[in-house]
Amino acid sequence: LVLGLMGLFEKRRFRKFLVYVANFDENDPRTFEGVDPKKTTMRDVYKKFDLGQDVIDFTGHALALYRTDDYLDQPCQETINRIKLYSESLARYGKSPYLYPLYGLGELPQGFARLSAIYGGTYMLNKPIEEIVIENGKVIGVKSEGEVARCKQLICDPSYVSDRVTKVGQVIRVICILSHPIKNTNDANSCQIIIPQNQVNRKSDIYVCMISSAHNVAAQGKYIAIASTTVETAEPEKEIKPALDLLEPIEQKFVSISDLFAPTDLGTESQV
Repeated sequence: LVLGLMGLFEKRRFRKFLVYVANFDENDPRTFEGVDPKKTTMRDVYKKFDLGQDVIDFTGHALALYRTDDYLDQPCQETINRIKLYSESLARYGKSPYLYPLYGLGELPQGFARLSAIYGGTYMLNKPIEEIVIENGKVIGVKSEGEVARCKQLICDPSYVSDRVTKVGQVIRVICILSHPIKNTNDANSCQIIIPQNQVNRKSDIYVCMISSAHNVAAQGKYIAIASTTVETAEPEKEIKPALDLLEPIEQKFVSISDLFAPTDLGTESQV
């Protein structure tokens, strides 16, 4: 509310909306104020508070973190809970609602390995996968170098189960090395920028994540920015340009385009 993203009257309306979200409790009908969280669409909730399109874009994509506008015509309960989570996270941690592990995302599996070991789990790195063992249509283990590691459920990369996934699109990612913080971020050593789809005439948002030596992932004075989005045309590098323009000058960049897969079923029977 202290930013210049909206005018005075819009801020008042948005504040009323945020107060409503903060007080909302899906188990207490007294907080609904005429809204049925399981039936009323989010579009109607925005209309109830008379919010403008720019504020709607900001709320749905920067706060609720939706990548498309499909959520607008769905029941509002999940969206309200997402905004509530964002607000509570921001209140708890101060400058940002996000947490990022020191030394990079590789610390997440390392943390899992330590916790897993406490409960008797085994962590095996760089092991070749020979076979996913299925019995009576259900996974029972993974075979590696003649041994079977038994399990009740398998979580894996799509490349291991190509017969159980289908390609649904592509994602372009550009890793950029910078010698400066991103402009207009008050020289922040980390930030996330979301460019809503409507602002750049797209069907999905463009994301930028910037981290630095403050997270022990870059040398002092260097910054790493990762821009990404869903590919919608035959020229994905042009699609990502609005994000790259924010990062100039870029010292070096690395572009990758990856296929996006979705499971052909929910895996409730196979547990894969």
